[in-house]
Amino acid sequence: MNATRFAILGIVVTALVAGVLMYWLQIYAFYTEPTAEQAGGVQMVSLSTGMPEDMPFANFRAIDADSSPIRFRACFTLEQSQAMLTETYRMAADPTPLVAPGWFDCFDAELIGNALTGGQALAFMGTENITYGVDRLIAVFPDGQAFAWHQINACGAVVFNGEPAPEGCPPVPEGLQ
Repeated sequence: MNATRFAILGIVVTALVAGVLMYWLQIYAFYTEPTAEQAGGVQMVSLSTGMPEDMPFANFRAIDADSSPIRFRACFTLEQSQAMLTETYRMAADPTPLVAPGWFDCFDAELIGNALTGGQALAFMGTENITYGVDRLIAVFPDGQAFAWHQINACGAVVFNGEPAPEGCPPVPEGLQ
């Protein structure tokens, strides 16, 4: 009987340690907090040139992880009005902010998503194919609060499923073929 209790206790303790370790790995382990320069600054795709242009910004805070190209999130402020931005930069189609870890409290994906759906915030294309198949999108609120995240684009959605890139997509990098 004592051996059985010892075995059960060993299994329970092992399961608890494994659960805590998996939680920590998902929520904390792989994230870093890059500086604005390390994150590539803030850019938006110009309507006139089709190229990303550097934007003046303040109060930049970000997280990123090498373990996935879609773990990037950032919070910052912009001085330009939404009206000026819509006349100068390309709007983003189907923006869907991804949830950030709870400890990165400046980025609230639900609040941003609701504001985008309700028209209080506007989404712009930050950088297309910041890594193959992933775009950086930027949501801007009327008060200048802005948020960026990475989102899989149409080319990435197809290629990441193992299918050939659709027409109009950039060439697939060798490691993804």
